[in-house]
Amino acid sequence: MPKNKRPAPRKSAKPAAESDHEALAQNLVDLALEITETDPEDLQAAARIPQYEQDLLTLVRRALRRNHDEVLYGAIEAARYTDPECCRYLQEHIEEEAATLRLRDPDADGAELEIDAFMIPLFVSSTGGLTAAEVFQDDAAFEELSDSFRHTGLASADSRVVLVRYLYDLDEVDHIGYSDLQQMLKEAAASMRSKKLVAAPTIEASMRGWHASGFGPDDEAMELRFLLGFSLKHADDPFYKVPKDEAAADAYFEGRMARYRMWAGTIQPLLARSLSSKPADIELNFLYQDLFYGAKGQGVAELGMLATLSEVNSRLDELDLAPERIKAVVAPVDLVDHAALRINLYPLDGGAPLATIDKPLDLAADLETEMEDLCDGLGTIGLDGVLVARGFDAGGQPEGAEAYLSD
Repeated sequence: MPKNKRPAPRKSAKPAAESDHEALAQNLVDLALEITETDPEDLQAAARIPQYEQDLLTLVRRALRRNHDEVLYGAIEAARYTDPECCRYLQEHIEEEAATLRLRDPDADGAELEIDAFMIPLFVSSTGGLTAAEVFQDDAAFEELSDSFRHTGLASADSRVVLVRYLYDLDEVDHIGYSDLQQMLKEAAASMRSKKLVAAPTIEASMRGWHASGFGPDDEAMELRFLLGFSLKHADDPFYKVPKDEAAADAYFEGRMARYRMWAGTIQPLLARSLSSKPADIELNFLYQDLFYGAKGQGVAELGMLATLSEVNSRLDELDLAPERIKAVVAPVDLVDHAALRINLYPLDGGAPLATIDKPLDLAADLETEMEDLCDGLGTIGLDGVLVARGFDAGGQPEGAEAYLSD
């Protein structure tokens, strides 16, 4: 695997000039490093962590208020080449803050409210692909879909949930930056709290139009789409409070997942009717509801996995060999300009690899998780076996290969 190189020696986090975006980005990286690298057994250093966390949060929120996306994206990019754990920590916190907005309720003695932007990624399989003009034409069906989040226990009974009456494609989601999303939250909050129509130019501008799919009318199509919604609730609503006890927290999330699966199953016929004039001809597969960037990440990851598995199946077809006559070995590789997880396909009796497929790997990704996800995906193809290795030698043979055992 390639070793991440720090772009510059780390210095203690100090305030940077407001106009120096690069220095502000480095401040965020330095704070994230202090947080992720501190040894919890070093009590003196660990005592400073809460202050570092608050400083980082303050800098992120300030950048969002001032539309300084270049600071936030710059920090994540610098951290990517500094330390994977630091990058994941920083990106997770920036994305969570970008998808959340806190405001005061003047009708309740200034009680704190919170609005967040969530998405539901879904894969739509059809013949010829979806037609934008057919989406969400039924007023009653769309209202029922919007109300379903509270009625099925996915949102608090005291919250307000609205869906954007539009189905986003990945290209449109990609164009929504951190500051754009914050502005969309402000527009959504204003609309949800007003009895009059409120202009929402940023939300309207986010509906750029679908990227051309290229599907013919008789082609079997599978498209990634996103439902976008906003949830407004009291910041202290106990419905959203995750228990501190680990077992109780696990039960909390298991319960939410069970409700979500039930929602997805019951809402599927309604949503199919809302997306196509021929609902019987489309199939919907839901990924999990999450905050905006988490949902986007899910969709992108699943799309990449499906592309990789499709390529593996294509290579098997070219070899004219049944999957059960092949074993696969997965290992990380350094391709100089980027990293990848390499899949080598071998005959059961050994020998040189019959085919090689590379799946790109983000430097900041959790390697163990990425390996497990890929091996689990390969396990669905019906191969004789899947192994993991440290790498491959010059002849393509695995080094330190072991059978992959899924949990």
